[in-house]
Amino acid sequence: MRAFEHGVAMWGVECPEPPSRVAGVTMAGFRVRELEALRIVPHPAVTLLLDLGAGSPVLDCVTGQQRGSMVAGPGLGSAGAVRAWGVNVECVQVRLSPVIARAILGASPADLDGAVESLDDLWGREASRMCERIGEVSSWQDRFLLTDALLARRHEAGPPVDPEVAWAWRRIVVSRGLARVDGLAAEVGWSRKRLWSRFRSQLGLPPKQAVKLVRFDHAAHRLVAGERAARVAADTGYADQSHLHRDVMAFTGATPATMAGEPFLAVDDIAWPSRPAWSDAPPCVRTS
Repeated sequence: MRAFEHGVAMWGVECPEPPSRVAGVTMAGFRVRELEALRIVPHPAVTLLLDLGAGSPVLDCVTGQQRGSMVAGPGLGSAGAVRAWGVNVECVQVRLSPVIARAILGASPADLDGAVESLDDLWGREASRMCERIGEVSSWQDRFLLTDALLARRHEAGPPVDPEVAWAWRRIVVSRGLARVDGLAAEVGWSRKRLWSRFRSQLGLPPKQAVKLVRFDHAAHRLVAGERAARVAADTGYADQSHLHRDVMAFTGATPATMAGEPFLAVDDIAWPSRPAWSDAPPCVRTS
């Protein structure tokens, strides 16, 4: 387990050695003795948090607190509205591409509406049994293999999204949020209204918000890497540095300089070194 230190933050981080058998599933293991007021920065994945430790992670949201194992839709934490904390936290965090999330969750990410839901409420007793089985295994690599097998089984049994919706998502991902939203419907051969409706209901956010979130995520990690805000704005499709500043404030409630120092983003190079974790495949050929 690698140590991650960032200011006063000190975590143990473990990564799976083989990739998941399901494209669009990535995961990491965390062990944190004391987690203090961590700002959750929005990203384009659906998040599963599997609580394995003696303590429990806690999310403070505008709707109240959520403890233990939980699931969150893409964009969680907008405007800096969510903080995570806890003592003796040990968990597996799974990031799911929205394209596969509906099959694995057994429900559309749209039902989460950018919020957090207890995994027990979503999966019933299966959630607690799953976490108990994973927690009984001492090796992190064995934990990842067991988690992956359970998620693969759910994925195989769950309903896929429409191929046109998957294609539009992948187009947005590959373009790093620079795809022309108005052109997506024409590219898949659907009406604008139909694509917008299916995209929102199956992936959990409308295409325009998906474009903004993917673009923001790409820009945010370049800021964390130490690049100048003016260069990041110019390279990632923002009109100017002020436009980038407004987007960062809207998504995080913080300035670009403050956001660039957030441990939630800085740990990604260790926990998810092969970003983006929210993509599931290169663009597919459009179906007729």
